[in-house]
Amino acid sequence: MTRGNQSHQDQSHRERALKLFPWICAHCGREFDGKKLHQLTVHHKDHNHDNNPPDGSNWELLCLYCHDNEHQRYRVADAPGEAPPSHEQDRPSTFTPFSHLTDLLKHKP
Repeated sequence: MTRGNQSHQDQSHRERALKLFPWICAHCGREFDGKKLHQLTVHHKDHNHDNNPPDGSNWELLCLYCHDNEHQRYRVADAPGEAPPSHEQDRPSTFTPFSHLTDLLKHKP
């Protein structure tokens, strides 16, 4: 599919989704009106842009921020290999939050 056809198809999905669903981000619940409606995007729930049932059951309206976050999470989940090693996991914590509690309680103001 050419880029122009994809863009036209995406616009068609968006127009249908805006008729089917309330103008609210499905993740954060932010409401949109006419002036800010361009910030509401159509997201394919299964991430398959070819799966477009006429009832819109594979779509949800997301704001730009939630849509970007959703795709970032999807990319991380699909990344090959294990999570990068963390220095925090290599050494045990030495922090003891209640170590001085007795002293603090003894010196009440």
